[in-house]
Amino acid sequence: MPRGLSDERLRNLHDHAKGYVDRGALPGYACLVSRGTPDVWFNAYGHMDIERDLPVWRDTIFRIYSMTKPITSVALMMLYEEGRFQLDDPVSKYIPSWEGLEVFADGDEERYKTVSPERPMTVKDLLSHTSGLTYGFMNSHPVDALYRSREVGEGDLQAMIDALADLPLQFAPGTRWNYGYSTDVCGYLVQVLSDRDLDVFVAERITEPLGMRDSGFQVPEASLPRFAACYEYTGPDAYRLQDDPRESRYRKPPERLSGGGGMVSTIDDYHRFARMLLGKGELSGTRLLGRKTVEYMTCNHMPGNCDLAAMGQPVFSETPYDGIGFGLGFSVTLDPAAAGVLDSPGEFAWGGAASTYFWVDPVEQLIVVFMTQLLPSSSYPIRRELKTLAYSALVD
Repeated sequence: MPRGLSDERLRNLHDHAKGYVDRGALPGYACLVSRGTPDVWFNAYGHMDIERDLPVWRDTIFRIYSMTKPITSVALMMLYEEGRFQLDDPVSKYIPSWEGLEVFADGDEERYKTVSPERPMTVKDLLSHTSGLTYGFMNSHPVDALYRSREVGEGDLQAMIDALADLPLQFAPGTRWNYGYSTDVCGYLVQVLSDRDLDVFVAERITEPLGMRDSGFQVPEASLPRFAACYEYTGPDAYRLQDDPRESRYRKPPERLSGGGGMVSTIDDYHRFARMLLGKGELSGTRLLGRKTVEYMTCNHMPGNCDLAAMGQPVFSETPYDGIGFGLGFSVTLDPAAAGVLDSPGEFAWGGAASTYFWVDPVEQLIVVFMTQLLPSSSYPIRRELKTLAYSALVD
């Protein structure tokens, strides 16, 4: 049992998550909690594959979707530490076709006007999601519709970069926060700056050194028996199979290496990544980043230290807006009272589309990793509930 955590109170977490499974809201889950040491509290319940009657267990492989973003952000910042770029470099320095990107000003997806931004998009804008890029599935702005009509995200990574070169930004860089393809572009920059494919760089520089043996952009044939099925919410306490692991696209190398959402991992693998972050860039003698770099990545980079409510718009993301800022690859808690949930200032976190989630609390030395496979992540408020249940188990 991790120090300073009550086993009895952690059972409340198990009972609560188990209730989701028993009533048919989730297929199954795994949760891991640690505090300051490698010792962990682990619990799993339900199925990783209902159709084949396979239970969730500790070595189950999950689609982590946007929990890929922190890994890609670390990869890019490793190159920053090597002097390959500066954070205020224009992105067009490395993607020449993006020189002179314009900003949507008025109109619709058929006819629109653009204006020039006051400054160009920088690498830091990509890392902090203030780039002006978006996702086509947002359905909240004409630029989203443009992404859909131009099929941004289809094809390989170069095709995505080429498509974005011909489209306006949703807003001027640095003026707002918006969830979008920013981290996929960070993955492209990793390839440009390192002259290696993103999956190769991540394997050689991050997952292999950290011992993350089951993390990558593809599930090897030998590991398929441990690969979970993914399900899709169809209504309260109901879901359907969305991706059969035996027929999944993850069985083959991806057409597009998505630094924003393309990886799979296990709960122990991702815990090792989180421990490296809690260790200010180091785990068990292996250092990926310097202490100051991790501190810089996990502080709030919103102008005036404001929260996302002041910078964003009320559309989907993997974090609330009130009381939450954003660093370089992570959400950052600024004000737990404003966020309306038990938390510590400085806690950093992110989640994935299939309801996975992790957070690292440097104040309490607490790490929580939660894995399940239900799309979308907004189906239930389980992430906020996990915060209450985990923090209420602290007893010193």
